Amino acid sequence: MIQHAADIVREADVFVITAGAGMGVDSGLPDFRGDHGFWKAYPAYARLGYTFVDCANPQHFSADPTLGWGFYGHRTNLYRDTVPHEGFHIIRKWLERKGAQYFVVTSNVDGQFQKAGYAEDRIEEVHGSIHWLQCQTPCSARIWDNDEIIPIDENSMRARYPLPRCPDCGEVSRPNILMFGDWSWLPDRTRIQGHAFERFLSAHADRRIAVIEMGAGNAIPTIRATSERIGWNHEHATVIRINPREPEIQAPHISLACGALEGLQAIDALL
Repeated sequence: MIQHAADIVREADVFVITAGAGMGVDSGLPDFRGDHGFWKAYPAYARLGYTFVDCANPQHFSADPTLGWGFYGHRTNLYRDTVPHEGFHIIRKWLERKGAQYFVVTSNVDGQFQKAGYAEDRIEEVHGSIHWLQCQTPCSARIWDNDEIIPIDENSMRARYPLPRCPDCGEVSRPNILMFGDWSWLPDRTRIQGHAFERFLSAHADRRIAVIEMGAGNAIPTIRATSERIGWNHEHATVIRINPREPEIQAPHISLACGALEGLQAIDALL
């Protein structure tokens, strides 16, 4: 299978990189897989009895904003400090060597692809980004860069005042991320990215497309569905699914039961 994957990469004209939470695990980021996985990453929330779904709730920014910003402020600080693992650079090396066009589609909100040098206009962040803010009301469609300094009390997992606020109305702001039960998310930035991705696919529909999917599980299947849509709807597209727990995909697509970095290193060794 590794040799087949290497052949697909070698012969591809165009690349689509699709990534879920498992992509960041090799950089030391938690994937929040199940309540116990979340509590292992955040033992303070285990003590408090909060699940990931409880924490990723937009209502906290109005009802209990130090709790809302405690969770998302901690994640902001974590993502800013994280160094993208070698796998990001392995793919970039392939792209640069071949002079190939590419697009990234990710459910991750961490900005790691941008940090690793991928072009901003070649990325779709389907759930938004923690590096952009919006009003929690919202009072307008405006979003802005998250340049806030957010100190966190890690015993209580609450943010300390002053909290980030909307520059227009003064209400507490929130990340421009799609959360659970979220009717206030402003999707315009992601919608623009999505339109760019669809134009990219249309422009390269007849070329050999390698879809490299990493760390995308079944729990929230957005990324897997994107990979499969390309793989089944484009005659010359092949999906390489890299996933240690849920690698299954029907032939002629390729399944590698390993982590993102391990899989990319194995393919790279054969190129």
